[in-house]
Order: sequence, then C-alpha cells, then structure tokens
Amino acid sequence: MVGQSGVGKSFLLQALSRRFCELGYRVRYTTSAELLEDLRKSLADQSLPRRVRYWSRFDLVVIDEFGFDRIERGECPQAANLFYKLIDARSGKHSTALATNIDFEAWSDYLGDPPLAMAFLDRVVDGAILLKIRGKSYRAHRAKKPLGPSKPAST
Repeated sequence: MVGQSGVGKSFLLQALSRRFCELGYRVRYTTSAELLEDLRKSLADQSLPRRVRYWSRFDLVVIDEFGFDRIERGECPQAANLFYKLIDARSGKHSTALATNIDFEAWSDYLGDPPLAMAFLDRVVDGAILLKIRGKSYRAHRAKKPLGPSKPAST
C-alpha cells in the first residue's frame, strides 16, 4: 500500500491482520523501524539466520511505516541488505504486506542501493496486489472541522 500519511493504510492493514488471525493464520505486525532494530540486534549477537527464520514462519507479516525509519537506517549501514534478506526469505512462500508513503520510483534513493532496491522491489511486487491510496489525510480533515456552534460566553 502506497499513499501519503493519514489516508488509512495502517488502519486497513491492522483490520486485515485481525481478520486473518480470526481465520487462524499466523500474523505478525511491526513497523519498519522495529523490524530493522530487531534485525540489527541479530547482527550484533550473530543470530541473523535465526531471526530471519523467525520472521519467515508467519503466514502474513505486515511492515508498517516503511520510510519512517531514517534514524534507524542511519545507525545501521546494512539496513537495505537486512530488509532484502527478510523479503527474499519470505518471497514465494508467505504473504508480506507493506505500507509506505514512498512511491516505488523513489525506493532506490530511499534504500541507498539502486540494484538492491530493484531486487527488493521485484520480490515485494511479485504476485502482489498493489494499492495506491490517494486522498487527503483524514486527521488533517478532522482537525479542520469546527467543533459545533459556538456558544456565547457566560458571565
């Protein structure tokens, strides 16, 4: 799912995740920053293969806020490779949902490695349903609504 902030990507993915759980599927929801932190720690203690297997066993992994992890990526030069390892391990075996506000054309800049970004994107979109949500942020729209008729102040 691609779309600007506030168009409902997270809400939709969380609702789908709950429904999949109700149907008996194993689902894991995370943000991109949380996932990257988990994989980064596994590099430090040399448990990366075990963590990739952990993330690979779910029927559905939802990665939310892909693109909001700039600080974490700055602290981890291997970020693009770590994301790729996980997506590659899941590719063709289990479903992965990704919510982002970064259009596909900008992924190579975002990941900082154009060939790796192409391989990553190729695996993400293989057999995927791509949803590009356009619209205004519901939060911004909600914030602009008047609270109701104003009442005169009582003295």
